[in-house]
Amino acid sequence: MTSHFRDLFDLHGKVAIVTGGLGILGRGFCRGLAEFGANVAVVDLDGEACSAFAAELEAESGLKTAGVACDVADRDSVEAMVADVAGTLGGVHVLHNNAASKSGDLEAFFAPFEEYSPEEWRSIMSINIDGMFLVAQAVGRQMIEQGTGGSIIQTSSIYGIRGSDKRIYEGSFYLDRQISNPAAYSTSKAAVVGLTRYLAAYWADQGIRVNTLTPAGVESGQNDTFKARYAARVPMGRMARADEMVGALVYLASDASSYVTGQNIVVDGGLSAW
Repeated sequence: MTSHFRDLFDLHGKVAIVTGGLGILGRGFCRGLAEFGANVAVVDLDGEACSAFAAELEAESGLKTAGVACDVADRDSVEAMVADVAGTLGGVHVLHNNAASKSGDLEAFFAPFEEYSPEEWRSIMSINIDGMFLVAQAVGRQMIEQGTGGSIIQTSSIYGIRGSDKRIYEGSFYLDRQISNPAAYSTSKAAVVGLTRYLAAYWADQGIRVNTLTPAGVESGQNDTFKARYAARVPMGRMARADEMVGALVYLASDASSYVTGQNIVVDGGLSAW
C-alpha cells in the first residue's frame, strides 16, 4: 500500500527564508529545510558568510540557494532582502522569522533588572520583536502579491512562556561568562507569541499560516553546573540538541500542518509539563 502522507512534508518548489540563518540553531534549520527540498535563502548580518554557507547548502542539496545580508531592525534592509530573494529564487513561500539578539554588550545585557538601561532594552526589542514585525510585514506582503499563501514560523523561547528559575544560574557560565536571563529577552520572546496569534487570524483568509516554534534550552557552550541544574528541571533529564528543533520546523513549513495556524509548538523535553 502506498501512502501519500510522507509527501506532505515535501518542500520541493518552495522558497524558504531563514533569518538568523548563521546562528546556533539557524544553520540546522537551513539544512533541514533544504533536505526536504526547499530552496533556502540564508539571511543574516554578514553577507559574505551567508553566501558561503548558502553555497555549501547548494552543493549538498543540489538545489538553488541564496545568501543575503540583512539588518532585520532596518525596514529598508528588510524590504531589499525580500525583493532580492523573491527575484533570485522565484518568490517566497516559507518564512522562518528566526533572527534574535542577545546584545553585543554583555555587561549591559546581563545587568540586574533594577539597573537595566532603557537603551539596552530598546536595542534588544529592536531586533527581537521590531525585526519580527518588519520581516513578517514584508514577507506577508510578498505572499499576498504572489497569491500563493504560505507558512510563517516565528521563533520564541521557553522564557517567552515561562518565568526563569534564578537558581539555575547560580554558578552558571556560558562561554566563560556568568549568565542570567534578562527581562528584555523574556519580554521580547513573549511578544513573538502574541504577534503570531494576531497574524494567524489576520492573514488566514489569504492562505498564510503563522505559527510559533518555541525551543527550550539547547546545549551550546554552557558549563556543567548550568547543564546539570537545567536538566534537573526537565522530565527528560537533559538539555536539547540543536538538531532536535528541526523536525518541528519542517512540519510547520510543510503541508503536513496545513490546518495548523496560530499555534505555539513547544520543544522542551517536557519542561513546561511540570
